[in-house]
Amino acid sequence: MSIMAAEVQMFLLFGGVLGLLTFATVVGQVLESRSAGAPADGGIANLNARINGWWAMVACAGLALLFGTTGVTVLFAVLSLAALREFITLSHTRRSDHWALLAGFFFVLPVQYALVWSERYGIYSVLIPVYAFLIMPIISVLHGDVRRFLGRVAEVQWGLMICVFCLSHVPALLMLDIPGYEGRNILLVAFLFIVAQSSDVLQYVWGKLAGRRRIAPKVSPAKTVEGFLGGVLSATVIGAGLWWITPFAPWQAASLAMAIALMGFLGGLVMSAIKRDRGVKDWGWMIEGHGGSLDRLDSVVFAAPVFFHLVRFWWAS
Repeated sequence: MSIMAAEVQMFLLFGGVLGLLTFATVVGQVLESRSAGAPADGGIANLNARINGWWAMVACAGLALLFGTTGVTVLFAVLSLAALREFITLSHTRRSDHWALLAGFFFVLPVQYALVWSERYGIYSVLIPVYAFLIMPIISVLHGDVRRFLGRVAEVQWGLMICVFCLSHVPALLMLDIPGYEGRNILLVAFLFIVAQSSDVLQYVWGKLAGRRRIAPKVSPAKTVEGFLGGVLSATVIGAGLWWITPFAPWQAASLAMAIALMGFLGGLVMSAIKRDRGVKDWGWMIEGHGGSLDRLDSVVFAAPVFFHLVRFWWAS
């Protein structure tokens, strides 16, 4: 398929997203106008705040796309920086960990994304899980502070894995060489995000409509079995419907969408457990109505590496 045809697909996809956001904005404003003069409705205010947040996120994504691969890579490097900051803020680090943290923020993170941008798969696939895993505790132990040492080191390592390593697999999708799909890899990023985010939203919707049995009451009381099944199955159908922007057949798109939705759900549970352990509701307040960057990316960070490696193994040359 020609580059021009790929641009048409991207235009149609973004047009559809903008259309949905416009519709949601109109609905939100109508609901707000109807409730004027009535007691404050926190649900409507939260809905409009979330919609405004989505507008901001789509605008940032569109701006990054204007600069191509470099723009997308820089965008996710910035998101990793914000996510890592949120994660470390809730971690039990001490002054003796500061040099290790500086190395993580200002060396490991930019080097990881530079390697992704330069398509050095053999190095960026092991930089954090091997070299940073070994070096970070060495930097910390040289300060001689052994109080809560294992927990402190593990939290820093986890932060790098979740916020940098996993998230860097999103721009890494742009570097895959898929025969017959040249110049269209950005659509794989769109596929990943649309499926992951729609699964989150639809799990919430199905949970509100039909939720009865809690699936993990001690971790995330709002999540239900019905919401989980409805959201995952709905996201799978959406993924199958988006096969035309991918190199996959409809059934393959559905299978990958289900994998994304399942990993997203499980990733969300893991991140919810961490927040509950720390006694907070959100990771931060970066995005109005959505919390911190990790609150929007918690499902993506678990789904991205799995999706990347499935595509790389079965479709990339």
